[in-house]
This record gives sequence, structure tokens and C-alpha cells, in this order.
Amino acid sequence: MDRVRPRVGEGKVADYIPELARVDPAQFGIAVATVDGGLYVAGDAGTRFSMQSITKVFALALVMSGSGGGVWGRVHREPSGAPFNSLYQLEFEGGVPRNPMVNPGALVVTDQLLTDTGGASNALRELLCAEAGAPDLGSDEAVARSESEHGERNRALAHLMADFGTIHNPVAEVLEHYFRQCSITISCEELARVGLLLARHGRRADGSQLLSRPDARRIMAVMLTCGTYDAAGEFAYRVGLPCKSGVGGGILAVVPGRCSVAAWGPGLDAKGNSVTAALALEAFTDVTSCSIF
Repeated sequence: MDRVRPRVGEGKVADYIPELARVDPAQFGIAVATVDGGLYVAGDAGTRFSMQSITKVFALALVMSGSGGGVWGRVHREPSGAPFNSLYQLEFEGGVPRNPMVNPGALVVTDQLLTDTGGASNALRELLCAEAGAPDLGSDEAVARSESEHGERNRALAHLMADFGTIHNPVAEVLEHYFRQCSITISCEELARVGLLLARHGRRADGSQLLSRPDARRIMAVMLTCGTYDAAGEFAYRVGLPCKSGVGGGILAVVPGRCSVAAWGPGLDAKGNSVTAALALEAFTDVTSCSIF
């Protein structure tokens, strides 16, 4: 906290989603959940925030546990090096997104999850509720509506992919589930518990196995290389853990076999990652030496 406290309030909230622009930037929380049942919190760790792109990790986990690796025929696993909603890159590469952690790739995953379950956002919410031990998790209706009303870039991405044949379900239906998925709210305490799904190598809170150990490893690999937009290399250098950020200000990090760390601060840097959450994760690995490197 000592390294983060002077920086709380820095950055810019995601004002391109009007409801997120209302969030007070002078907040910060962090939680660490361990595989042996420990939970350590500081700051505003119990305050819920909008998950946004962090949900992409768990939507991908559901797809890989269901229809398996078939989704990889429609989305690559390479860092983008471009903004997370780039139309140019998508068209240049024939409608196949670079990875599932950027918006077009996440839309493909949501499309597949919709095919697999018939209700993508509900299936994701059920998984998050179970792993967090919080049955009341759900979408913030105001945020979902705000995203839908101002989501023209995501509509453009989805329609472009549909034209290339990359999206299989009706675009409007895929987008509805995607917007509701991103608007799910969660606290650092709850998110850290959910992250244990990966820290335990795919084993759920109830002891059942959602993912095989190799598939859990593959998801964490994609988080490391692609999970923080086009700042993934910087995060690997500074933090050294698989991470996934969201423009709601949260960042989830996983220490395989040991723990999950969730940090939140609404103010974002120029790449769309939380300023204070990134600082907190860097301090965490410096202090604990928990980097995977």
C-alpha cells in the first residue's frame, strides 16, 4: 500500500463508456487468495467494479471446457501490437482476430459460447458466482445499456467478422451477450477467489475439474502474452505473472499453484490498464518474489 497510496487517483477513467466515467477514481483495493484457503485484503477490496475485459478469461475457459479447442480455428494466439478494438488489423488479417483477449477475439469466444450453451452471459455469470462464492453477482444494467448505446466500434468489428464468416450467430445476439458479460460487477475479494480456478490448474472451488491442466496452462500463457492489451511485454517485464486487465480498472494476476491476486483502481493509463493496480502487482512480485520468471 505504501508504494501505491501516493498514486491513488492517477490516470483517466474509461469515459468512452459514460457509466464508467461516473466512477470515483480515488479508490484502490487489492486481494490475494491462496490455494490453501487464505484471503488477504487491503483498501477498497470489497467494493464491486465493472469486470469488463477480465471476463474474457473465463468465457474462454468455458469454451475450452465445452467445445474444446475448436475456437482456435477462428482466433489466433498472438499479441496484437495494436489497440484492442482495431478494425484495420482485423480486416488486414482476413477477419481472424489476433487473440481472444482483444475485443474481436472475445466476440468470437462469446459467439462460440452462445452456440455451446444457448446463453453465453448466463453461463459465465453462473461460473463466476460459483467460484466467487457470491450468488448475487450480475450485470450492472446501466453499464450494459451504456455499452450498447455507445458500442458502435464493437458492432463494426462483429459485422466485419460476420462478413468474413468468423461469427456464426446473429450479430445482435452475440453483442447483447458480450455487453452483458462485460458489465458484470465484482470485488477484488471475489475476483481473487475466481482466479483460483487457474491457480489450481483448472480445478473448481467444489473440487471438480473444469479445465485440464494443459488447457489451464494455455489460458495463462495467453494472459501473459496478450492479457494487458498492447502493454503485455511491459507487464511481463514489470510484474512477471499472467495478467488480464479491464477498463473498469481491475487487473487479475495468477501465480500458478500458489495464489490469485486481484487489484483495482479506476484510473487508466494510455494503454487502458489501471495505473494503481499495475503498481500494486509490481510491488507484490517485488516483495514476494512470486514472478514466474
